[in-house]
Amino acid sequence: MGWQIAIGMAAVVLINLLLWAYGAPWYVNRRISRFQNELVNRHYDEVETMYRQMRGWRHDYHNHMQTLKAYMTLGQYRETIEYLDRLEEDLAAVDTVLKTGNVMVDAILNSKLSLIREKCIQVDATAIVPEDISVLGIDLSVIIGNLLDNAMEACMQLPAKERFIRIYIDILKEQLYISVTNSMAGRAKRSGERFVSGKEGCHGFGLLRIDGIVGKYGGYVNRQTENGVFATEVMLPLEHI
Repeated sequence: MGWQIAIGMAAVVLINLLLWAYGAPWYVNRRISRFQNELVNRHYDEVETMYRQMRGWRHDYHNHMQTLKAYMTLGQYRETIEYLDRLEEDLAAVDTVLKTGNVMVDAILNSKLSLIREKCIQVDATAIVPEDISVLGIDLSVIIGNLLDNAMEACMQLPAKERFIRIYIDILKEQLYISVTNSMAGRAKRSGERFVSGKEGCHGFGLLRIDGIVGKYGGYVNRQTENGVFATEVMLPLEHI
């Protein structure tokens, strides 16, 4: 009877192992796919908000001109200058703050830069990306969006005066080079060779999604941390179009 129990237990263990071996990849892929969809939808919502603000400013253009003409007609030059100053502040808040040359990159970068400034994070951004490159726009959106979301979350653990994010994107030796460096509290945690996201829920899949997209293009990811700083470099080989 003992050997029958042992065989039964072994069979149960084997079945569980087989279920995990075949079911785990499906589960992980499903979670990653759901995360990507949520991320892209959020990015598009952010971009739509920014462009809606710009359209609203253009809609009010006629009213602004009428007000300025009225001030000038009445000789109220001080009021005219003050009104122009207020318009300049409004325009600065909705204008595209960075023009890379690539519409998709402009959209995701500028939506994130608006959020970064709202969080009182000092930012230095330089980006040059051709319009026609072999990397899909949706993949760029996921990579850049994830990198900046992670950088913002890390910065928010610090006092405002210590928060900074540096962004550099360019074409180097026929590869798209993306670099994001940010301040953080302490050092990033590792699990073996991988860095571990400090976020709860499915958000940790963002790191896996970046790695998956980079692998899809035969690229390279380099993550480095030291006390108070985290840096990520991404290299994506480009094919001639």
